[in-house]
Amino acid sequence: MSIVVLMRCESYDYNTVKSAVKKGIELIGGPLKFASPQEKILLKPNLLSADSPERCSTTHPSVFKAVAEVFMEAGINLTYGDSPGIHKPQTAAHKTGLEQAANELGISLADFTGGKEIFFEMGIQNKKFTLANGVLESDGIISIPKLKTHGLTRITGCIKNQFGCIPGALKGEFHARIPDAIDFSKMLVDLNACLKPRLFVMDGIMAMEGNGPRGGTPKNMNVILLSSDPIALDATVCRMVELNPEFVPTIVFGKEAGLGTYIEDEIEILGESLDSFKDSSFDVRRAPVRPFKAKDAIQFLGNTLVPKPYIEEAKCKKCGVCVKMCPVSPKALDWHNGNKKEVPPSYIYKRCIRCYCCQEICPESAIKLKVPFIRKFIYNPLK
Repeated sequence: MSIVVLMRCESYDYNTVKSAVKKGIELIGGPLKFASPQEKILLKPNLLSADSPERCSTTHPSVFKAVAEVFMEAGINLTYGDSPGIHKPQTAAHKTGLEQAANELGISLADFTGGKEIFFEMGIQNKKFTLANGVLESDGIISIPKLKTHGLTRITGCIKNQFGCIPGALKGEFHARIPDAIDFSKMLVDLNACLKPRLFVMDGIMAMEGNGPRGGTPKNMNVILLSSDPIALDATVCRMVELNPEFVPTIVFGKEAGLGTYIEDEIEILGESLDSFKDSSFDVRRAPVRPFKAKDAIQFLGNTLVPKPYIEEAKCKKCGVCVKMCPVSPKALDWHNGNKKEVPPSYIYKRCIRCYCCQEICPESAIKLKVPFIRKFIYNPLK
């Protein structure tokens, strides 16, 4: 039986957060169940980009600090870090407020710029990863994800959070090499099986709905979730927002790989009841993730059926971040008209692998996903 703890927390007031986190960790076994004072433990928050905490694209510093302090009070030696999509780790840590929280506790920023290649023989989809030095130098990981939606995987929760253990631009290479959402999810599962995080503490006090993981809308969910089972926790989030867990490939493949369970009867909820947090108004796409193989003759059909990114010109500031993030060569999204100042960049969709890196990182929420009409016609998820 997997345990998921739900703690009600209605603000980021530090004392309130600390009380909820401490009680939640005690309910799940206490900090010494997950680490010993002789070990060096890495705290892995979500640092997608250098955004302010109010944007809700990153782990809030109050949650990060509370988790850190609970483990430090048990004598655990900590570092922290993540690899943002476009900024340097220190820049993102500073802007999000995590640097200040870490400095107040004397926790150093681990090296997430450089990395080393490791082999993972048990991998199903992927047997080789380049991991950040800060990850390799730690004895274990405490993952502190953010409750958000995601264009590629529906939600970005526990399993997706470990993708930041791969340094910088190498993450874009994975998108280029593994454009299919199903195969990409299998890679994420392999990565988690390799890293084996010991505990997950999810910041769901203010979540992100809609056009996540960066361009969505903050949403009050008033919850901190804790579990050593990432599949059970992500599945519980799905049930909280009335999304079928079987629509999320990281959850399905994670169970198959032995990372945990999404079966409701195999999950024990402690703390508050799940029903007290359910919100059917939460804006998330409630449909299965469909396979997409961007190869040869299949690519035309895939591009016809798979949601495509597009730019809302009125919102675009022409910063070029999306162009920089496009992982394919030649780029699918570029300044094809040759003028960077007058109009936004444009897509050549026959090159687009539907990785949604552009949508994920756009600082203005100017890139959205459009479901093709023909797909709506042949597949209705409400039936």
